Amino acid sequence: MHIGDSPEEAEFRATANAWLGQHASPRPSTQTSHYDDLSDHVRECREWQRTLHDHGWAGIAWPKVFGGCGGSPIESAIFNEEQARFAAATGAFAVAIGMAGPTLMAHGTTEQQRELLPAMLRGDHVWCQLFSEPGAGSDLASLATRAVRDGDEWVVTGQKVWTSLGQFADHAILLARTDPDVPKHRGITYFLLDMRSPGIDVRPLRQITGTAHFNEVFLTDVRIPHSNVVGEVGNGWKVAQTTLTSERAFIGGGGGAWSVDGLIALAQSNGAIHDLPTRQALMRAHSRAATLTYLGYRLRTAFSHKRMPGAEMFIMKLAYARHWAATVDTAMAVLGASGMLTDGEAKGWGQYHLSQFAIRLGGGTDEVQANIIGEQALGLPREPSIDRDTPWKDLVRS
Repeated sequence: MHIGDSPEEAEFRATANAWLGQHASPRPSTQTSHYDDLSDHVRECREWQRTLHDHGWAGIAWPKVFGGCGGSPIESAIFNEEQARFAAATGAFAVAIGMAGPTLMAHGTTEQQRELLPAMLRGDHVWCQLFSEPGAGSDLASLATRAVRDGDEWVVTGQKVWTSLGQFADHAILLARTDPDVPKHRGITYFLLDMRSPGIDVRPLRQITGTAHFNEVFLTDVRIPHSNVVGEVGNGWKVAQTTLTSERAFIGGGGGAWSVDGLIALAQSNGAIHDLPTRQALMRAHSRAATLTYLGYRLRTAFSHKRMPGAEMFIMKLAYARHWAATVDTAMAVLGASGMLTDGEAKGWGQYHLSQFAIRLGGGTDEVQANIIGEQALGLPREPSIDRDTPWKDLVRS
């Protein structure tokens, strides 16, 4: 396992940290609440992404032909580690740079790559993901949104849900069913969608945190040019695996706005540290955080050896989600009744407690991740499936 930086990596880290120190403020040591107005967050993300681009730090590991820096994945990982120490807004570009970008580099046409990838790095376009549906969440392949060919266009009708920042998105990656006569994993096509197209209705979903990060999206006779198909018609499930793997890697990378050290300091300041069960819970939180650090070293080892990680990404995603849930539960125990407040020492922790479900569901539920790890990493038998070879049109659906 590769632990620590090589001399070249240490030099790169120092350079990145020095630049960040000149262009961003240090992350506050105290917890901060989520944005009351997400439009402010999106605006800050656009500004920061443009700053990265203008100073040569956008798309560190992207090939230069796509507008990137042509660096290595390990350099990108190091920069992200250092960036997490600063109050830099990046979340609005998670889908564009973390998911759509890698997918287009792997499966997109030359025209798609030339038109869209540099714009992502400049911060011109916010992207959203139109995959999940009310009846197709964990079983995404059963999606029912239909796309019918009409000359050089496709006409799409259906409903999507849990679309992060869809109300601010300029473009979307979309999965739709183009052939109902074949089994569900086939007959799906991957599209690029201009969110300003007629027939799109985005309805924000107010969450328990008070914000509307997610949306439901209704598509009624939305027309998409055939040139916006990614990969082959009917082979969208294969293309989507690139997107989903990138999504899990992004979530598993962690880097939340809270830290175990901050929670320990809180317990010390309010006296909760003297409660034995609380001390034990804090110990477990510290141990989980250390485990995630070493799992991160495994990812870095893969990058240093110039290979893509395998099961490490799925394991980190599941471990991070479980760590988030358990740690914010401990935070509520440390705060006691004051955990219901939104200011003072409780500021932020209540939001993180309520937002744990987005981490545990997004990119595949904890249960789905465990299945993937069992099958792909441990070689266990697949879960029984009675509909894998049944044409989609013959499936029993709600």
